[in-house]
Amino acid sequence: MAEIVNLRMARKAKERARAEQQAAENRAKFGRTKAQKAKDRDEAERAARSLDGARRESDEPRDGD
Repeated sequence: MAEIVNLRMARKAKERARAEQQAAENRAKFGRTKAQKAKDRDEAERAARSLDGARRESDEPRDGD
């Protein structure tokens, strides 16, 4: 005798498996550790400070400002 399958439960299980597979792909594609994010943020701040430090100050107002 064949096993009785609840189609609603089978459909939901299949959808959960597909969602988990998609989540795993996204973690591999977009996931970064907290340390990596902090390193990138620190580098951006350092670059901004360096750029601001190299800016020349002028007493004359510029046309755009």
